Formats: sequence, structure tokens, C-alpha cells
Amino acid sequence: MPYRRLPNTDDARIRALQSAIREGETQNIQNPVVSLRTLGEADVVLRRLQDAQKSYRQSLKIQSNANQNYQAMVKNARLYVSHFIQVLNLSIIRNEIKKEQKAFYELEPDDFSIPDMISETALLAWGEKIIIGENKRVQYGGAPIYNPTIAKVKVYYDMFKDAYYSQKSYQKNTSRMQEAINEQREPADKIIADIWNQVEDKFKELEGEDRLNCCRKFGVVYYYRRGEKQKV
Repeated sequence: MPYRRLPNTDDARIRALQSAIREGETQNIQNPVVSLRTLGEADVVLRRLQDAQKSYRQSLKIQSNANQNYQAMVKNARLYVSHFIQVLNLSIIRNEIKKEQKAFYELEPDDFSIPDMISETALLAWGEKIIIGENKRVQYGGAPIYNPTIAKVKVYYDMFKDAYYSQKSYQKNTSRMQEAINEQREPADKIIADIWNQVEDKFKELEGEDRLNCCRKFGVVYYYRRGEKQKV
């Protein structure tokens, strides 16, 4: 005997509810397959689920579109910050800047490697350290580094920083929309199960494909086990 299975995606939940409501509108009110009260509840659940799904998809689209520009800003900021550190190291090697002054940037005097800035949080931290460090060194009488200047580094860093926090806001909003969908799934599954129980009980006297087809009109989904369909 084929078995029914509740929807496991939001689109499938919406289709099941739409089918039940649509077919319920044509049923005999005096002898309904699904009670009018249940259909009313189903309509409310459907609208809430659709609204939650729409809001989530819109939020996800905004986040995705913003991410394209954001990745470019991450790349530029990482390029300029790392390049500035390279120029600083070369200046120290040429004895133009004393290695002890690397402390302004929170860099180790004898370490000429580029700090790990793979993660965006690390880039955020090191960019700030480099900008503050260069300004401090210049305030103490040091000659500013050119090509790139710290002003140019700061331009790309600030663009990245603003985009970073905007992206975090987009992600937070998308997560909130996802939670809203999650909250709608349990009531949707509950009302769908209730509808399907009423439908199957109404057509329980029918047999075989006749019963299954009547139930399917109200959105009930059946699955056949291997080799079973040929036997029905």
C-alpha cells in the first residue's frame, strides 16, 4: 500500500496547503471533506508561510547582491594593507626606518613576514593597527611612507570596514527571516496532517486508485515502495 509523507520543503508545504484550500472551495458545504474551520486555519497558515518565505528570499537576494561588491572591497583592502607592510619592511631593510618603530604598528621588529589576513576579522584588526601605527610614527617625527600613502590605504580600508558591518547586518537580517520561516513550519505541518487525516477518513470506503486520486485532489502526496505501483 502506498504511504503518505508530509512535505519536507517550504514550497511543497505551500503547494499542499494551496491544493487543500482550492479543492475545499468546491466541496459540498453540507457534507464537507475538510471542515470549514480547518480550511480557515489553513488559509491563515498559508499566508504566514508565504509572507515569511517572501521576506527571506528578498533578504537573501539583498545580501547576495551586496556580497559581490563586498568581496571586491575585501580584496582591495587586503591588497593595500599588505602592500603597505611590505613597503614598511623594505624601508627598514634599507635603514630608512628603524626596526624598533615597528612597535607602533604592533609588528615584531625582527619579523618581516606579512601578518595572516585571510580572515576578514584579521584584516579589520590589522588595517586599524597599520593606520594608527603610521600616524603615530609620523607624529614622532618619522617621514611618511609613500606608494601607497596611509591616506590611500585608509580610503580602501574604510570602504571595506563600512561594507563589513553592512554585510554583518544583512546576514543578521537574513538569519532573522530564516528563523521566521522555521517558526511557520510546525503549524504548517500540523494543519497539513490534520487536513490529510480528514481527507483519508472521508474516502476510507473507497479502494485502490479511486481512493488515492480523491485524496490527491486535496494535496495528499503518496509514495510507492519499490515494485508496489505495479500491484495496485
